[in-house]
Amino acid sequence: MGPIMMDVSGLALTIQEKQQLIKPSIGGVILFGRNFESIEQVTLLIKDIRQVNKNLLIAVDHEGGRVQRFQTGFTHLPAMAKLGVLYDKNPNIAIDKTFSCGFVLAYELLTIGVDFSFAPVLDVNYDTSKVIGDRAFHSNSDVIVKLANSLINGMHKAGMKCVGKHFPGHGFVTADSHLDLPIDDRPMSDLLQDMEPFQGLINHGLDALMPAHVVYTQVDDKPAGFSSKWIKDILQNQLKFKGVIFSDDLSMQGAHFIKDITDRVKTSLNSGCDMVLVCNHPELVTQIIDKDWGVVSEKLQSMQGFYGFKSDKINHQQHLTTIRDLL
Repeated sequence: MGPIMMDVSGLALTIQEKQQLIKPSIGGVILFGRNFESIEQVTLLIKDIRQVNKNLLIAVDHEGGRVQRFQTGFTHLPAMAKLGVLYDKNPNIAIDKTFSCGFVLAYELLTIGVDFSFAPVLDVNYDTSKVIGDRAFHSNSDVIVKLANSLINGMHKAGMKCVGKHFPGHGFVTADSHLDLPIDDRPMSDLLQDMEPFQGLINHGLDALMPAHVVYTQVDDKPAGFSSKWIKDILQNQLKFKGVIFSDDLSMQGAHFIKDITDRVKTSLNSGCDMVLVCNHPELVTQIIDKDWGVVSEKLQSMQGFYGFKSDKINHQQHLTTIRDLL
């Protein structure tokens, strides 16, 4: 496995993509809505990817709410903020339903051969970021920890690892890092609240993290995903995070802090990311795919999904019943 996660263009692999997927630099594939037409089609696509290279990690952004790439035939899960609203009314019921959401999310993806989803969102909702918004559980970091922990436990129960995002927190800035480079000028004392959900889940089920394409000027002049100060000094050394670190998509506008894609990949890996994503721009993949990026750390292999899920079919139905009123 190499440290690059790429995407594919459509409902089936092209000849070029089959050639790319066996390159030593490639370690994973992220799927999007354009790769999904039906459960049967996407299952075949995933099977074809694994036939080309059985070691690849296959991932998707499948959070619920407005970020759920696969639709027809899948349970359309609620936005996580809906669970936060429920928590304010009845915490115990909210925690139970959040566990069920995590189980359903993971079970349905594992059934078609996806290893993991880039979920949950651990950002604090300040009602300022439209790109985060109702993707966040709550405005209170303690509530986020409780609900996210329950979602993660549900995912783990089904056999799927989790990826918390976007460290150290994307919820305060108004700019969308897909379209711009957000700047957060708050002092570290204020950023600590945003970091609490991440810190609260480290050593409590958090398998992997994704840093934000946001510059926190009072800490470093680089976006967190390119910052060894954020990843190595703070996340790994101070907070003692030992899990996997995925970059956010290096084709996003927020990543254009570094102009050249080769330099983006190099800086991201050198800063502490284990795997970097390059999506929606196949021309960028062609620029980096034949370079020697080394091999990924062994801990990335732990992100492979556990496919002993068929015995959980009854549990899936029970958890669906639990969340029926939220759907």
